[in-house]
Amino acid sequence: MKYNAISLALFTAIALPAGVANANAVPDDEDIEKLTVSGERLNNYLYKQADSLSRLDLDIKDLPQSISVIGEEMIDDFALNNINAVLDTVTGLNVEEVETDRTYFTARGFDVTNFQVDGLGLPVLSGNVHGDIDTAIYERVEVLRGANGLMTGTGSPSATINYVRKKPTENTQISARAQLGSWNAKRLDIDASAPLSDSVGARVVVVKEDKESYLDRYELDKTVVYGVLSAALTDTTQLTLGASQQTSDAKGNMWGALTLYYADGTPTNFDTSTSTSADWSQWDVTDTRYFAFLEQELAEGWSLKADYTHIETDEDTQLFYTYVSRDPETGVTLLDPDTGLGLIGYGSEYTLDDEHDYADVYVNGNFDAFGQSHQVMMGASYAKVAYTDVSLYDFHTGNGFPLLPAMEEWTGNTPYPEFTDGATGSDVEEEQTAFYFGGNFALTDSLSLLAGGRFNQVEVSGTSYGIDETLDENAFVPYGGLVYAINDDINTYFSYTEVFTPQTERDANFNRLDPITGESKELGVKASLMDGNALLTVAYFDIDQVNVAVADGFAANPVSGVEEQVYREADGLSSKGWEVDLAGEILPGLQTSLGLTIFDLDGDQLVADYTPEKLVNINATYQFETLPALKVGTSVRWQEATSRNVGQVPAAYANAGQDIVIEQDAYALVNMMASYTVNDSITIIANVNNVTDEKYLKSLYWEQGYYGAPRNYMLSVNWQY
Repeated sequence: MKYNAISLALFTAIALPAGVANANAVPDDEDIEKLTVSGERLNNYLYKQADSLSRLDLDIKDLPQSISVIGEEMIDDFALNNINAVLDTVTGLNVEEVETDRTYFTARGFDVTNFQVDGLGLPVLSGNVHGDIDTAIYERVEVLRGANGLMTGTGSPSATINYVRKKPTENTQISARAQLGSWNAKRLDIDASAPLSDSVGARVVVVKEDKESYLDRYELDKTVVYGVLSAALTDTTQLTLGASQQTSDAKGNMWGALTLYYADGTPTNFDTSTSTSADWSQWDVTDTRYFAFLEQELAEGWSLKADYTHIETDEDTQLFYTYVSRDPETGVTLLDPDTGLGLIGYGSEYTLDDEHDYADVYVNGNFDAFGQSHQVMMGASYAKVAYTDVSLYDFHTGNGFPLLPAMEEWTGNTPYPEFTDGATGSDVEEEQTAFYFGGNFALTDSLSLLAGGRFNQVEVSGTSYGIDETLDENAFVPYGGLVYAINDDINTYFSYTEVFTPQTERDANFNRLDPITGESKELGVKASLMDGNALLTVAYFDIDQVNVAVADGFAANPVSGVEEQVYREADGLSSKGWEVDLAGEILPGLQTSLGLTIFDLDGDQLVADYTPEKLVNINATYQFETLPALKVGTSVRWQEATSRNVGQVPAAYANAGQDIVIEQDAYALVNMMASYTVNDSITIIANVNNVTDEKYLKSLYWEQGYYGAPRNYMLSVNWQY
């Protein structure tokens, strides 16, 4: 369903002038309190709370897990216009961009599958995210590392990522940002918020972005429209309604990526700009959302909260995939090292329509007992996802690739396909019902217990590419955590939860893998530094799982005949390691978001090879005391060397039998920024990304991959009223 952009345009035209006209209206103290959003920020890069991850009014320092929050200040400083760019800065997160418009995420050695918006969401069925998700409508991005047994129950023990939407502000605020960048990048953001009356506020965000790319033939046209109203219906009732739509139209996109090795084991090492796309390729994604949030104050210290979100996603693609024939004995691709010949290509037309409905209602509050104050919450949630997709192929049109002299000379010029072959697809529905409860109990003045549990019922019906997806699983997931306050500034903690995750992955015989089961433990310390302006978290985690799906090559789908990624179960997979996270102002004028991750992934060498187990994230800005209008900063992401064993050299070559290993050396991506505040309204920001012009592969998650962007620039002019 295409979004009704007209309604938001009318909303903008009506609401904004009214807000400006009421710019001098001063709501009373009670209304101001109701319009205050959660996630209180203490000082620029430091946030005090991430309460949508716990349903309890607890500071991050008092939660027994490692949490990072990336907010508007840092997003603006480093021009983090999409979610991939934001998550690339987060402690322990690894962004696996396997192709131009499809991304996987990993943390602590496992796929990240739990994505939420304002605390609502289901684990991603496919394990990946499509399109370019814009950040303009979000106030912040919260990342809880480790299993989230209390608030999700299912998914992986890697992390939960929660996007928190912008809400109306207490006073009139209007801002605009214009950006120009490398490869003809152009972008305009407008964000307007105003009180319409003493009890009603409105906010509108509009974004238009158009850019080309360092990749041959790739370009993106993106539009975002968002509107939200918040109204105090009574002295104790607050209602928020909103809608958004994002359209991402990509041209020249890759489906799959570059073959990374020749048949004799030598790396291909193409130019950074090399792309496998055809000149007619496209991947269009439209994401439309409607949401409502109701908060009702009950007795003193108690409240009832209800959320509902409806999502509609439409995808329309015309894709070109390249692959090479494989040696029947070793399974190795047979790309000739001398001529570059051996690539085969075919076209596909893919469409997807899905609808998501999420509903959640809970009560929380405080009570006193045994001389202490305690918090409790309980609730229920329901989620439903229904999707249909259709794939059509062209196996008979001349493909061109077997005659290709070398990948570097590929111009994307291949015949437009006739999408008439191999029709197949999916018609699947998933429902998840959950009941949850929990509480933070003060056992003594210094020791508290966060405990609870979640019962999840997961049902899946339908077929996907000829495979029966029927599933009916349920489990109770317990959660427990102890927090001990050594003093007012330092807490130590321990948390434990179990893992239950139904899997959609299939083995080489296309049978569904059993659910993931296991345990997740975390021990750590959190310290408030610099008079509360910074928070340091040091965490040790220990995760043990069985039946984890790991890639196991490709096999022909028995129904469609098309080769697809298949998986196998990793028996006894474990991840143990350390994370250090530091956020806030560690010296006067020096804002930081720093992270160090070191872990050891055992039990399956295939996973351990291509997953970086050592990561460093440095994000810092410094505002000069003697020249406060000037701010400079750097963002650095370093990861250790990774590799992937893909088989052995075939018998036709002199080095037959030797292992073929794809390697990515350790590398650091260094970004720089500088901003100058011209006056109260105008700020100019200059960003240089990949300053050292590092050449690197975006991911070894697949055997295929492509290169990251070379050195590039962005100039922003920000205006605010």
